[in-house]
Amino acid sequence: MAKHPDRHQYMTETPIRSLIPRLAVPTVISMLVTGIYNSADTYFVGRISTQATAAVGLVFTVMALIQALGFFCGQGSANYLARLLGAGKKQEASEVAVMGFAMALVIGLILAVGGNLQAERIADWIGATSSARPDTVAYMRIILMGAPFMTCQFVINNQLRFQGSAMYAMIGLMCGAVINIGLDPLLMFGFHLGIRGAAIATVSGQFVSFCALMVGSRMGENIRLSLSNLKPDFGYIASISANGFPSLMRQGMAAISTLLLNRYANFYGGDAAIAGMSIVSRILMLMMSALVGFGQGYQPVCSYNYGAGLYKRVKEGYFFCIRYGTIILSVFSVLCLIFAKPVVGWFRDDPAVIAVGSTALRWQAAALPLMATSILTNMMLQATGKSLKSSITSSSRNGIFFIPLILILPRFFGLLGVEMTQAWADVLSFFLAVPLAYSELKKMK
Repeated sequence: MAKHPDRHQYMTETPIRSLIPRLAVPTVISMLVTGIYNSADTYFVGRISTQATAAVGLVFTVMALIQALGFFCGQGSANYLARLLGAGKKQEASEVAVMGFAMALVIGLILAVGGNLQAERIADWIGATSSARPDTVAYMRIILMGAPFMTCQFVINNQLRFQGSAMYAMIGLMCGAVINIGLDPLLMFGFHLGIRGAAIATVSGQFVSFCALMVGSRMGENIRLSLSNLKPDFGYIASISANGFPSLMRQGMAAISTLLLNRYANFYGGDAAIAGMSIVSRILMLMMSALVGFGQGYQPVCSYNYGAGLYKRVKEGYFFCIRYGTIILSVFSVLCLIFAKPVVGWFRDDPAVIAVGSTALRWQAAALPLMATSILTNMMLQATGKSLKSSITSSSRNGIFFIPLILILPRFFGLLGVEMTQAWADVLSFFLAVPLAYSELKKMK
């Protein structure tokens, strides 16, 4: 992003229709690239075996937990930081930024050490079958070693975006993505490291992203992460936690839902079902990355203008994103309904995997357009500091509705119940998000 002489003026006076796309384009690219390199492991591992593909899907539960805690510190500090900047309190914003980073670093170190000590137990807990267990443990141990870099890069990335520096955030993520995608085939097949090579490539990409984002945080008008601003203040910790709790709920519920999904897929279809559902999860993540990136372009605008009391701009931006987000997801929905089998088969050429994955993908595609409203409503509520309502919307898709459905539907429909659960959870989340959004928007006068 070009440097602006007055960031406050830029964020509060630039027309919404041009401001959000300017901030969103880098984040959409960042999220798409992230989605691609998250899918790279699944694609390349799919060349090894169905068991290896299942192992990557199982470890996704652990990665979702790491991401949840990284977003907890990152979104929590970034949301608070943006509102402080909107109110003209730069020193307090600097102290919040450093506190968020420190919290993420401590959490990441605990996950790396504790997770490796309990790797065998965790593999059993996340539902690894006897055939997939060796690959699951091998892949997970290396992924856990990268936890500190993963949690900290989520913090820096979010803080850059909420300061209006989405371009620096995009460059940081793209550096890691290029490394990951390049190392995957080299380590897995060139050096014959198999699934361990995929894990090393992922962690290497995360480390490079962390380093690049650290450099970006020291450029332009961005707040510097300096130890001199580290002040153990319970008020900051409480505010970061309150603002980040919706993200923790959203990502944490994603980890729990993935765990339950894998367990029920294993029960009704074994490794092939786990692999098929894992592939669909990665495809969905790739499609959703465009919407999430668009919403992340809106969030700093929302927080900044809400902090400045410019509620009309908050509402205008919300409806602008809903409209175009729904259009984007509708296009993806049609494509997935038509090309479900070849898309799943591209990841793993196994008839059993394709059968499970294509059915689940079609169910998911049918509900896809509704997700624009539920996800963007959650982002708006979180960016304006409505922690309770944001926590409800963030936990609805993968928690409030998903958990009861995954416990009930398979009992009546077997494997089909597993395949349709997420779609029905998305439909119900939409009907929950609409009244919660309306209740807040009508207050902004």
